[in-house]
Parts: sequence; C-alpha cells; structure tokens
Amino acid sequence: MSAEHVLDRALGAYLGFACGDALGATVEFMTPEQIQRRYGVHQDITGGGWLGLEAGQVTDDTQMSLAVGQAIIDNQGWNIRAVADNFVAWLESDPPDVGNTCRRGIMRYRENGELSGPSRVDEAGNGACMRNLPVVLSTLNRPDYFSEWSLQQSQITHNNPLSNAATLTLGRIASHLINGRDMDACIQETGRLISQYSEFAYSPYSGKASGYIVDTVQTVLHYFFCSDSFESCLIATVNQGGDADTTGALAGMLAGAKYGVQQIPGRWLKQLDPQIATQIRKQTPELIRLAGLR
Repeated sequence: MSAEHVLDRALGAYLGFACGDALGATVEFMTPEQIQRRYGVHQDITGGGWLGLEAGQVTDDTQMSLAVGQAIIDNQGWNIRAVADNFVAWLESDPPDVGNTCRRGIMRYRENGELSGPSRVDEAGNGACMRNLPVVLSTLNRPDYFSEWSLQQSQITHNNPLSNAATLTLGRIASHLINGRDMDACIQETGRLISQYSEFAYSPYSGKASGYIVDTVQTVLHYFFCSDSFESCLIATVNQGGDADTTGALAGMLAGAKYGVQQIPGRWLKQLDPQIATQIRKQTPELIRLAGLR
C-alpha cells in the first residue's frame, strides 16, 4: 500500500467525518418523517438545526477529535493527560454542544485529576466512539497501541463495555479500510463484535438512530454496508435522524476510509468550515507520520 493511497484514505476518513458531522447536525433529534416533511431529502450542508449552526459548522464530534489529534501531535505520541487537558480547554471554550456524559467525565478530571470513573450502565453513549479517529490514524501499523490508547481516551468520559467494544470495532474497520484491506475484513470485524455483544446485530435494521451506542453502531453499519458510494452512505444515514451528527460523522469516517477523499462531494468540502478543514488537512499527515507510515 503506497503512502499516497494511505493519505488519500486517511484524509477521506477525517474530512468525511467532519462533513458527516456538519451535514447531520441540521437534522439532529428529528425523525425521518419530520426530515422528509421539511427537507424532502436532506443532502446539503446548510447549518441551522436545534443548535442554530452556521453552514459548515461542526459539533462536539469533530471538535473533540481535533483535541485528541492535537494532543498526540504536540506530544509526538501518547499522553493521556494531554488529551484530558485538551478536553478541559475545549469544554471551557463554550462549545455549542456538550454531551452530558462527556461533561461529567471532563469535569471530574478537571476537579480531581481522575482519568476514568467506575464502569457505569449510563455511559453506553456514543461520545467516546465519535472522537477516536486520531488514535486510529496514529496507530495504523501499531495495533498493540490502538486498543490501549482507544480505551484510555474513551474512559475519561465513557467507561462501559458496550462503548468500549464499539469504539474498538469501528476504529479497526476504519484502520482496515485506510490500509487497503477488503470488505471481508470489515465484515469479520463486525462479526466479532456481534458474537461478543449480540445486541449490536444490525440486520434486520431496527431503524433506531439514538445516541445509545448500540443504536448508533447499528445505523452506521447498516448504511455503510448497503450503500455503494460516499454520498449515498451519508445521505441515507443522516436522513434517519436521531443523533444524526454522530451517525453522520461515523458513517463519513468509514465511507471516506473506503472511497477516499476524491469521492467526497465537492459541494460538501467547499461548505465545510475552512478553519476545521485546514486543521484536519494539517493533522492527518502528521498523525500518519507518527504511525511510521510516511
């Protein structure tokens, strides 16, 4: 696998993630029926939504991912306290949206330095899974580090077996795709997840797209595996509504890793917040270099 190919897929994953976030934020918490009545098919990055975003603005998904990526780059490797410190700085920047579980974990760290709390049933949200792409990129040929780093960053806010398993599975699928492996490797990865936790089974698809990690993963895998292009995957995913910024971001991550950055519609890249796009384009090659691939 050439370095150029890896960078193309990695940029596809990261920019695809941000595009999915920006596209989905408009219809977050809406039902498919409400989306259809209001937009027909929601397929352009227009902003708005319950957060009243500017067109191209992203949410906590992309912002927290960039915080993880910057901590890795600044330390030329892994430093979990640097990740947590970046989360604190992000929280204190008054972001437009902060999940309750993320807020609780970050505030716990800020107040007493704890990098994780006890395992909790109510931490089975998608807030840890949504920000793990920089770990994927910086460990592309270091699977031994991938699991350790992923779980450490996850458990700052989400210490739950379902969240842990989903974060690792989607990260491994993204890694396989960026490294040029075929869809069989991805299907085997989902099979391992479902054999461990049968609730993640996504066929037949339940139609639920909430922030509960099981609903999120089912939605992302269903639309990823039954679409044949980056654009069709993302449009179908976000039009399911629910936690559409996160399902859109994670679907964008997988589809971007599969199809590459050239397959992301130009109208979406053009609309994406230029500052965010610049940060992603700067972080991606640096993270890959740390993985020893460039």
